[in-house]
Amino acid sequence: MIICSFFFSIIPGARVSEALSVRVQDVQRDDYRAVQLLGKGRKQRTVPLWKETAQHIRAWLKLAGLKPDQPLLPNRFGRTITRNGVQQRLQLHVQTSQLNCPSLRRRRISPHTIRHATAMNLLQSGVAPPVIALWLGHEDPATTHQYIEADLLMKEQALQRLQPPKQRRSRFKPRPDLLTFLDGL
Repeated sequence: MIICSFFFSIIPGARVSEALSVRVQDVQRDDYRAVQLLGKGRKQRTVPLWKETAQHIRAWLKLAGLKPDQPLLPNRFGRTITRNGVQQRLQLHVQTSQLNCPSLRRRRISPHTIRHATAMNLLQSGVAPPVIALWLGHEDPATTHQYIEADLLMKEQALQRLQPPKQRRSRFKPRPDLLTFLDGL
């Protein structure tokens, strides 16, 4: 179970393929403050890590005894865990979480759901959409819009920022001399 929670807390917003390709040496750079990801199109990007995440990584590496060239998230045989393995571990966590949060029973949770949640959390924290696009590794910021649809709370907050109209618009009523002028044309 440690690997699943570790997987989703280590690199929030990463694609499964990106997280699975991370080697120990990719997080040991910069004193565990960031992780190097290899994304779509073999493009590299660096994602910052929380201090707590760095502490968990150090503890994990000490516990697992992994070498720099090994995968950060290995399976029980020391090789890179598969996409299917990640999905199975996530489902175990979802089943456990359903005990405290029954609404999860009606939801389909996948690693991509975690990616979407990361985008929404960044948006709700006030991070600009172009920065979210960089975080998620999107080449085109327009791609990010599918992740960051405003939720009801955000729409209500936006409405509160707007000033209500101060006066009602009344229907136009021409003066009598204007009507006389127009009739004379």
